[in-house]
Amino acid sequence: MTTTPLQWGILSAGHIARKFAVDLQSSRSNRLVAVASRHEADAAAFAGAFGGVRAHGSYAALLADPEVQAVYIGTLHPWHAEWAIEAARAGKHVLCEKPLALNLADAQRMIEAARDHGVLLMEAFMYRFHPQTLKIAELVRTGQVGEVRVIRASFNFAADFDPGHRLFNKGLGGGAILDVGCYPMSFARLIAGQASGRTFANPTALHGVGRIHSVAQTDEFASAVASFPGGVLAELSCGTTILDDQSAQIYGTDGWIDVPTPFLPGQGGRDEVIWLHKRGNAVPEKIAIDHLAHGLYTYEADAVAEAVARGATEVPAMTWADTLGNIAALDTWRQAVGVRYEGE
Repeated sequence: MTTTPLQWGILSAGHIARKFAVDLQSSRSNRLVAVASRHEADAAAFAGAFGGVRAHGSYAALLADPEVQAVYIGTLHPWHAEWAIEAARAGKHVLCEKPLALNLADAQRMIEAARDHGVLLMEAFMYRFHPQTLKIAELVRTGQVGEVRVIRASFNFAADFDPGHRLFNKGLGGGAILDVGCYPMSFARLIAGQASGRTFANPTALHGVGRIHSVAQTDEFASAVASFPGGVLAELSCGTTILDDQSAQIYGTDGWIDVPTPFLPGQGGRDEVIWLHKRGNAVPEKIAIDHLAHGLYTYEADAVAEAVARGATEVPAMTWADTLGNIAALDTWRQAVGVRYEGE
């Protein structure tokens, strides 16, 4: 735990940015000092909900704020690379919302900027730091289900079609794979890695299919099958227009793990439960996960603060190599489905 809180600026005044700001309040290692929006009134309204927070009417003004040590980037996908690179040039540490970038090439440019300027950069996969995810990884790593054979993970929800909304607007990085498919892919790579004694693993083969929205031309539903070292297979799905679940299952030679809420654990302060089914046991073992009175986004902010205090530019649980592997897999998935963004 750091003795002096890391001072944050939030770049964007949107929905996720507000969630991050709320959860930052429960951290002893971090403090919000500023927020920026392209519309000064929006920044002022956001700052007004958090006492003592300065409002900036431009992103550049926030990066010039001398009190800001770290920046949380909550903009839409297409602007992640631009502002992460500008933040690195300004000497600010960066926590950038997932996916880190639209594609692998942009992610590599962001990491190069962080390396050149000696600042921390991390992709904000908040679920990776929650106690539930740590427990799942431990169960796999210690062989509680035997040898892992199949991982199933899905993140789906049904949104009403709006051609101007970020989910359906290709110019805003719309599409299910980038918005929510990144979670099942990240989860499968984490579990496949833990099964072989590593922090993550990359697919050795990946095949994807999907449905392209007839008007928006973005992917509204997509599925993928992937193979990993050690013979682990993954079945993944994501969607923004279907009523399907958000869950994960891990199947092994001696049992399986059911995770009802893998990607948004602890929402609303609830404790989570995962179920361990063991060979020969008629009743599964109930494993309760205490949310420790922290918000979901608090854990990732604390991990950043701890790494910054050590002088590190990467966080061990979410390294640059891990992020690059995930984005490369998403690129392959999108290519299979036929989704391209401007400039690709």
